[in-house]
Amino acid sequence: MPKDVVLGMPVLTITGQLEMSLENYRGILEYTDALVRIQTKIGQIRITGKNLQVAYYTNDEMKVTGRIESIEYHH
Repeated sequence: MPKDVVLGMPVLTITGQLEMSLENYRGILEYTDALVRIQTKIGQIRITGKNLQVAYYTNDEMKVTGRIESIEYHH
């Protein structure tokens, strides 16, 4: 089985600077048009940019759109 499934690791799919999909997350900690902080099993993912929006989210996956300027991992 893939490591992301077995270990519950987050999976990020980034399309240019305009869109990011995230699988295997636990929750949204902070959400503004300039910052989205997401809790995962291995720590937090911090997305900064302009006009950020959570386009959709389910229990397993979410999509952030806008002008993504940085993605940081914090353990």
